[in-house]
Amino acid sequence: MKTIRTLTLLTALAGALVATGCHSIGPQTVATDRFDYSTSIAESWKQQTLLNIIKLRYLDLPVFVDVSSVVAGYSFQTGVTAGGTLSSDKAVQGNFVAAGVQGVYTDRPTITYTPLTGQKFLHGLMTPIDPKNIFFMLQSGYAADFVLGLSVDSLNGLHNRSVAGGAVREADPDFSRVLQLLREVQAAGAVGMHVEVAKTKDETAVMFFRRENLPPEIQDKINEIRRLLQLPEDEQKFNLVYSPVLGATNELAVGSRSVLQVMMAFASYADVPESDVQEGRAVPSLQSTNGPGRTDQVKIKCGAGKPADAFAAVHYRNHWFWIDDRDWRSKRALTAVMFLFTMSDSGGDEQLPLITIPAQ
Repeated sequence: MKTIRTLTLLTALAGALVATGCHSIGPQTVATDRFDYSTSIAESWKQQTLLNIIKLRYLDLPVFVDVSSVVAGYSFQTGVTAGGTLSSDKAVQGNFVAAGVQGVYTDRPTITYTPLTGQKFLHGLMTPIDPKNIFFMLQSGYAADFVLGLSVDSLNGLHNRSVAGGAVREADPDFSRVLQLLREVQAAGAVGMHVEVAKTKDETAVMFFRRENLPPEIQDKINEIRRLLQLPEDEQKFNLVYSPVLGATNELAVGSRSVLQVMMAFASYADVPESDVQEGRAVPSLQSTNGPGRTDQVKIKCGAGKPADAFAAVHYRNHWFWIDDRDWRSKRALTAVMFLFTMSDSGGDEQLPLITIPAQ
């Protein structure tokens, strides 16, 4: 009777394990995998952007690889075996019971990488950013002085700091003043923009100054912006156009930078080993001519060891380059570069080579 009870118990256990194996494990992985994959992709995107910025400082070719798809596959197999022999009282071999349990769990994600290449990608990388996209960042809450200082070479003929030609050209004082005033007017909610669609279906981005219920000091700042940018006082709306020179009376000419120019400007603030500069491996630091009192907006640090507290860190040419997690200005700048890269027409419709790597 004891043997019979044992076999009955094993049979019930096998049935329970088989029933358990019939349930899908996929839904239970969504909450974990979704956040884990999104975090990993975001971290790799930051590191890839920072690495390409550093490579520009070394006159190396920036290369971008996109994660085009993630396919996670799971399997869970269970099995139970049970057997035995029930002999008579006079049998020599006696009673025999054997049981076995096995389980196999497999996690096999397939990640597809797409190298961003081709004419359309390079065109998007080197084409000036649409002024509409830049001012939409202002509309979404980014500070005017920060976004325009990073992504614009000129506003109605007033020039920003430039690193073209291997030398620093400091910003026009009036340009710096306009950025400061725009930031203050933006904080007061007195500047905005919208998109107008003509009968030809063409879209035109329009910037406007609000006039109603403004404090006198804000109105004075708007008047000063108009004077510095040579915007007529009787015009309320100004069409945003790309141009490195002064626009028409109803236009605000924006000499926007390309994503590549933005990255090169960012790279000019990076620390690089002095030995690499002396040996001609890296471009020398483009120091400001405004004197020692200047405080740079962004900073990329360099060292021999891996940093302990970094927002993004990459290893390149036997050195570590990173942005400190406590440096919010540099963190904001790197994130803005990633946004500008996304908003530029850097995709490709052509069939690109795919590298599919199954992670075992």
